[in-house]
Amino acid sequence: MHIKDTKPESLTAMACNAGGKDDLVWANLHRRLEESHSALQRRLNPSLEEKQNVLRARARVLAAGCKRKAESPDSVLEVVEFVLGPEYYGIESRRIREIHALSDFTPLPCTPGFVLGLVNVRGRILSIINIKRLFDLPEQGLTDLNKVIVVHAGPMELGILADAILGLRSISAKEMHPGLPTLTGVRAEYLKGITKESLVVLDVEKILSDEKILVNELVSSAT
Repeated sequence: MHIKDTKPESLTAMACNAGGKDDLVWANLHRRLEESHSALQRRLNPSLEEKQNVLRARARVLAAGCKRKAESPDSVLEVVEFVLGPEYYGIESRRIREIHALSDFTPLPCTPGFVLGLVNVRGRILSIINIKRLFDLPEQGLTDLNKVIVVHAGPMELGILADAILGLRSISAKEMHPGLPTLTGVRAEYLKGITKESLVVLDVEKILSDEKILVNELVSSAT
């Protein structure tokens, strides 16, 4: 019976084996470094085709951004919502100069019933109109909640009396309808649109350009 020799390899053999493994590790490391260097050089010095691909991708991103900016104002309206009697109305925020509490105002004699009077807003004399009377809505008298919404369109501006301000909200233009059969007469004339929640958005430009309002003439005749 022969007993198998289990004596470990000599130190020289082990060193040779270890040296072979080290050589393989260093070879792999050098190969990876060369690949990384080549990739870096390609990134720093891209080919003409790669440059064109990058430029086309950037052009698509810029075009998409410009398209979103161009569509944004038309797709969403930012409005200030307020109360007039039993109904809810809105005015685009870009048409609003400021909103302040109803303070002292001067009534104007010999003017239409919807003209509440004149108010001094930081040195500017503005007329205030009571749209509820213009729209034949029920009135409850003036309270501490009443606000004056100063609107403008070009050089024209006036104050619109509101029962209360509810806040700012965004409305999708696609959700607005041109009108309802129940909205007739003056309200239909000044209507910009109405939402499915029955929020009536007023057209400030039409209000300020309507000769029936006569903003400038009313103020001039009083002064």
